[in-house]
Amino acid sequence: MLDQIKIVLVNTTNSGNIGAAARAMKNMGITQLVLVDPIAVIDGDAIVRASGASEILDSCIIVSSLDEAVADCGLVIGTSARGRHIPWPLCSPRECGAKARQAVANNNSVALVFGRESRGLTNEELHKCNAHVHIPTNPDFSSLNIAAAVQVMCYEMRMSALESESAEAGESAEAGEGCANKWGVEWDYELAPHGDLERFFDHLKDSLVDIGFLDPNTPKQLMTRLRRMFQRTGLDTMEVSMMRGILAAVQRKAKVANDIDKNGKNEG
Repeated sequence: MLDQIKIVLVNTTNSGNIGAAARAMKNMGITQLVLVDPIAVIDGDAIVRASGASEILDSCIIVSSLDEAVADCGLVIGTSARGRHIPWPLCSPRECGAKARQAVANNNSVALVFGRESRGLTNEELHKCNAHVHIPTNPDFSSLNIAAAVQVMCYEMRMSALESESAEAGESAEAGEGCANKWGVEWDYELAPHGDLERFFDHLKDSLVDIGFLDPNTPKQLMTRLRRMFQRTGLDTMEVSMMRGILAAVQRKAKVANDIDKNGKNEG
């Protein structure tokens, strides 16, 4: 399970935090680290703070965007310390471990996304996540260092992986069967990876504009709410393919209707 989980750090400004995050990951057996447009560089401070986990720093991947970092992931969970204008599915770190376990059991990769030290993830970045996770800290002192947050989440991933191993060994067969997957049966298709979902959302937006349902000049929060709805369902690859086929058919019909309307006006 753990080899299907990646830790994604966005715009990290302190190299020591990158090293400390790598150490936290190695403590719990997670090795995939992705840095999104980092401000800090991996320097001596990062290596010192990694304290023996320098191989994670050596193999980390640096990308320019969050989309690129999570394109192959079926489950993307963003860390959020503050409430949002539009509520989004929220889980605890323990629930996050269970979600990751279910996703990996169905051959999906998982990304845990951590934001900037000063202000976390933007609303736009959080909208790209299937769910948000909140670490329930002391409300009187809630600020959590990014490496400490990584440690908490990696611990929960490890505990979930150990439970999975116990279930497979027959020590917790009944509990293992109950958590095998989201719907209680073996699913026929994998969850759609993030890249496919983003292309679907772009296609959906274009289609809604084509049929006049969405005004691009005054979009309000329509696409945000549609994102939330579809991401909450956990679309699989076949479902995304079907939805895009429906949208393509809608666009063809809209084009025919528009052509007829234009020809009618021209004749008039």
